[in-house]
Amino acid sequence: MPTIVRQLDAAFRSAITAAFGLEADPLVGPAQNEKFGDYQANAAMGLAKLVTEKTGQKTNPRAVAEQIKAKLDLGAMASEISIAGPGFINVKLAPAWLNEQLHTVAADARLGIEKSAHPQTVVVDYSGPNVAKQMHVGHLRSTIIGDAISRVLEFEGDRVIRQNHIGDWGTQFGMLISHLAGSEGASGKIEDLEDFYRAAKKRFDDDPAFQNAARQTVVRLQGGGEQERALWQKIVEETRRDYQPIYERLHVLLKPEHERGESFYNSRLPAIVADLKKAGIAIESEGAIAVFIDGPDKTPLIIEKTGGGYLYGTTDLAAIRFRISEQYATRIIYTHDSRQAQHFGQVFATAKKAGWADGVSLEYAPFGTMLGEDGKPFKTRTGGTVKLKDLLDEAVIRARKLVDEKNPDMPEAQRLQIAESIGIGAVKYSDLSKDRTSDYVFSWDKMLAMDGNTGPYLQYAYARIRSIFRKTDSKSDPSKIALESPFELTLAKHVFRLPDVLELVSRELKPHHLCLYLYELATKFSSFYENCQVLKSDEPTRSSRLALCDLTARTMALGLELLGIEHPEQM
Repeated sequence: MPTIVRQLDAAFRSAITAAFGLEADPLVGPAQNEKFGDYQANAAMGLAKLVTEKTGQKTNPRAVAEQIKAKLDLGAMASEISIAGPGFINVKLAPAWLNEQLHTVAADARLGIEKSAHPQTVVVDYSGPNVAKQMHVGHLRSTIIGDAISRVLEFEGDRVIRQNHIGDWGTQFGMLISHLAGSEGASGKIEDLEDFYRAAKKRFDDDPAFQNAARQTVVRLQGGGEQERALWQKIVEETRRDYQPIYERLHVLLKPEHERGESFYNSRLPAIVADLKKAGIAIESEGAIAVFIDGPDKTPLIIEKTGGGYLYGTTDLAAIRFRISEQYATRIIYTHDSRQAQHFGQVFATAKKAGWADGVSLEYAPFGTMLGEDGKPFKTRTGGTVKLKDLLDEAVIRARKLVDEKNPDMPEAQRLQIAESIGIGAVKYSDLSKDRTSDYVFSWDKMLAMDGNTGPYLQYAYARIRSIFRKTDSKSDPSKIALESPFELTLAKHVFRLPDVLELVSRELKPHHLCLYLYELATKFSSFYENCQVLKSDEPTRSSRLALCDLTARTMALGLELLGIEHPEQM
């Protein structure tokens, strides 16, 4: 079924056309003050100027709003239409209409959320760990933000192609392969990636002979040397063995088949440079090949170094070209650190200037930095980089203490499973609930709090609803919903807003909108539950409220799933 905003938008557009012969965005959204209405149209202020220009007679926004209202036909949808202030048109939804809509929504596995009528093929580029290094906290945001965006777009009906652009190529592999070839680990497992990389780097820095050997190894690797390729593949596989369990633990939908490392595009790089030179977009500058997007006095995008060799920009251009020409993407999204804004701006502009991205939306979804409580980038107590695995372990240990305190009699295996869900969910929600463009302070106490806008609070809210059904044999029947109490109406109206929120997330690529929606859903359910008896109510109220509880739980579960957060039935 169409979202409420879409239904109102269509009705208001028709009314504006009927009143003034104009086409205009009615600017429909949730009302700023619920006592005036549930939804609000704010078009009258802008329309007043257009109407004045068209008629030659000066008019004011409130008069425009009155004329729109006179032509507005909402049928049984609205119980009241009013005008507030200078011309805000407020709409109150009719309880009877809400009842009918709830019956439809509750009976639908997708909660009445339609798939897009115009689905796109969307490539989402996220995570991007480096080979021979462990994932650290700096990889968290790209990984979980990209995953949440992918989940929402896929649910909306888009064909989503997840891409893990891993750093698996470059001069450093000469150092790593040479070290592996000359170590006892050549025929065995690399026990610790950090130790392996550190030892290789030390040899490279301290031993000139090893440096020369490493450089020669790079040449053989790039030339397709069998031994070098085999050792390179071993290093990549060992790295994947390290980070893949982290993805699984985070419930992130990234698998080995989603990988397209820098190595994949290596053979395509000469053509990128040649084609840009041929088109006159790239030129020689101080021995290098560069693209001057912002003029000769601005920093250029270097695509080939002096003396040969390619850079990140060259690989990113090859990736864009591949994703459009061979994966048929019409929308490409990159979730990366905000400090890379200039880089992606240059890459996007180059691809468009070359004609490779005509009709394709290239979108950069930057994010801020995770800070410690001292306001500086999050580090260990000794000032080192925090490994992502260690962060997740610590979250689960802290969550386990909370679970043990509240449920000491619960079987240990169940307590451990719940602690894992709470700990991992808390880390993810703490990040996703912030506007991705902002830096945020990481706080264990706030993250694991059982109240406020936190993951554990939402998980508890879901478990609390499900506990109601463990106390009764009654089944939920959507057809029994009949809203009476104002608390029921408030909760039901909020349930209806999920489709509009998902559209907002898919448009702005900001999962925090969904987090805020779920937090408000939990608080509205709490008010309903505190003020409305459920199990102790008489029929038919009891069945109606049980059905409303079930619908709320399903809405909460869907929202958490789209964030990639587990929702235990019991806490």
